[in-house]
Amino acid sequence: MPWIEASLRGQRVLARASADGTLAEENGRVEVRYKPTDGKAYRAAARNIEVSVGAKLFPDAMCAVVGLPAEKASGAKVQPHAVPADAWIAYTDGACSGNPGPAGSGVVLIAPGGKMHEGLEYLGEATNNVAELTAILRAVEWALAAHPESRSGYRPLANGKHPGRARSDPADKVKRNR
Repeated sequence: MPWIEASLRGQRVLARASADGTLAEENGRVEVRYKPTDGKAYRAAARNIEVSVGAKLFPDAMCAVVGLPAEKASGAKVQPHAVPADAWIAYTDGACSGNPGPAGSGVVLIAPGGKMHEGLEYLGEATNNVAELTAILRAVEWALAAHPESRSGYRPLANGKHPGRARSDPADKVKRNR
C-alpha cells in the first residue's frame, strides 16, 4: 500500500494511501510516519490529515518496517546486550502534563529471580526532567532496599565523594525543583 505526502496539524508526514491517492482509513484512523527511516508508526484521525492537491505517491518500501529502525530493517545484525543472571532490571518513566505541570513517575523493577515490583508516584507540580529523574532515583532506592549489600556502591554518590559531584545527595536537584 503506497504512502502520500500529507500534513498533520501543520507538520509534514507520510500517510498510508490507496492506489488512487485517497487516505487508507481503518476505523477512522490512518497510519502516518514522521520520517521514512523511523520504524515507529503512528495512527492519526483521518479528519486531522490534509492531503494537498497533486501530492506525490510513494511506494510501500519508502518507509522502514514497523518496529525496526531502517538499519535493522535492512538486515544488519544487531548484537543483544548481555544481562548478567544476577542483575536487577529497572524500567522507569516520568511525565508531566505541561512543562511544568502535574507530574508523576513510575518504576518496574525486576529481581534476579524474575519477580516483578511496580510502583508509581504522583509528584505534584514538576517538570518532565524532574519526573524522569525521580523515577530513576526510586528504582535505585527500591533496589537498594531489597539488596542492601549494594549500598557501598551508592554511598560515595550520596556523600558527594564521587569525582565531579559537587552536591551532597543525588536527589537534592530533584528535591529543589519540586
